[in-house]
Amino acid sequence: MPGAAAFFDLDRTLLRRSSALALAPTFRARGLISRRQMARAAVWQLMFMLRGASADTVKRAAEGGLLVLRGYSPKEMQALVVDSMERVLKPLVYAESLDLVELHRRRGEPVYIVSATLQEIVQVIADDLGFDGALGTIVEVENGKYTGRAIRPLHAENKARCIRELDYDLDASTAYSDSHTDLPFLEAVGHPVVVNPDRKLRRVAAQRGWPVLEFGRRAA
Repeated sequence: MPGAAAFFDLDRTLLRRSSALALAPTFRARGLISRRQMARAAVWQLMFMLRGASADTVKRAAEGGLLVLRGYSPKEMQALVVDSMERVLKPLVYAESLDLVELHRRRGEPVYIVSATLQEIVQVIADDLGFDGALGTIVEVENGKYTGRAIRPLHAENKARCIRELDYDLDASTAYSDSHTDLPFLEAVGHPVVVNPDRKLRRVAAQRGWPVLEFGRRAA
């Protein structure tokens, strides 16, 4: 019989901010995005912080953001993220999330990051932090370059579908997330845990008796 696993959302669950938006200044410095796109990213970051975006808005913004990848290669993206880990991304990691990762590993449970963020970004973060796997949005590649078209967007129900395709006992597994848009993901496991939740998810957690955790410590 397959065993249990633990699945962690990335933005505002494992990290205190959006990973892709945290990388936006680096994208701008490398010429990947324009000044105008950088300004739009700043506005989106404000919406993200205020939790004022609906699921449809999140999906549209994410899909539109993929268009800036056209002509860029996955290897270039991976190198950019690797170069940014220590300076940009690691300072955003919650210490409490890493404590939970270690707890699940001691139980013999594989740990995964599951995020709507680009697969290459999620994979670098997962590898650096010692996760067993990463599931992110996969973008079509032609002639070694991104086309900007998602072939596996990992939003809402797609997150749940993705972990169901893995060979684990989901009734015994745990999922962590901060957003009501991840309800299908949380409902796919036997042990949903809410982290720094938005108002809608906090209300659902109270109604269903789900654990609610508040993260705030920065990882060393």
